[in-house]
Amino acid sequence: MNDACVLLGKPNVYGSIFRFEGQATVFNLDAESPNYRDLFPEPPPPGMVPSCAEGGVVGVLPGIIGVIQATEAVKIITGIGTTLSGRLLLFDALKMSFRELKLRPNPERPVIEKLIDYQEFCGVGGSAPGQEEAGAVASVGVVELKALLDGDTSGLVLLDVRNPPEVEIAAIPGATLIPLDQIESGSAIERVRELAAGKQLYVHCKLGGRSAKALIALKRHGIEGINVTGGIDAWSQEVDPSVPRY
Repeated sequence: MNDACVLLGKPNVYGSIFRFEGQATVFNLDAESPNYRDLFPEPPPPGMVPSCAEGGVVGVLPGIIGVIQATEAVKIITGIGTTLSGRLLLFDALKMSFRELKLRPNPERPVIEKLIDYQEFCGVGGSAPGQEEAGAVASVGVVELKALLDGDTSGLVLLDVRNPPEVEIAAIPGATLIPLDQIESGSAIERVRELAAGKQLYVHCKLGGRSAKALIALKRHGIEGINVTGGIDAWSQEVDPSVPRY
C-alpha cells in the first residue's frame, strides 16, 4: 500500500494496533514527507509476527485508532489543520496516554520505482527457522475435508488448535479443541497421540498458520497429520456460509 501511494502521489493515512497499543501517522503527504519505509525499512523475519489470536488486541482499540485516521483524512481532504505528517502518534490504552515521535525521510532509503514481489520481499517461503519443515506438511482443502466428514469418520480425527474464545464464535462440527500452546509446550502431546491412534489426523485453525505450526511440533514427537488449508475461514467461505467469519 505504501509503495502504491508513493507511485501514485497519494497520501497514506496509516494506523496499526497490537494488544493495548496503537500508532497513527500520515505518510507521503507531499514530496518532502516520510513514507512507511522510513519507519520500517525492512519487514520482520518470517514467522515473527503473531496472529491476532496469538498477540491479541483489546476490542476498543481499532475504534480509537480508526477515528484518528478518519480525522486525518478529513483534514487532508478539506485542507485544514495540521496533519500527523512527520509525527508518529503512539497511544497506550493501559496508561491512557499519547506521545509523539518525530519522523524524517531517510536520505539513503531506496527509491520506489515499481511494485515488487512482496511475498518474496517479506520472506514468505524463505528459510526462516522451521519453514523447511512447514513446507513438508501435507495439506488438504476444506471442500475435500467436507467430503471426508460426510463419509465414514471412524478412521479420522479433526483437531482444532485455536483458542477457546475463537471456538465460541465459530467451529467445524466434530472437531476436538486442543490449543496450539498446549501442543508446543508438550502438555497435550499424549492426548493427541491417543486421539490419533490408528486414525488419520487433520488439523485446522483460523487460516492455516497455527495448524501448520502444530503439525511441525507433533511431527517431532512422531505424530503425522494433514493441515487444512485456509482453516475455518475458508470453511465459512467455501463450505458453510452459516459459520461466522471473524
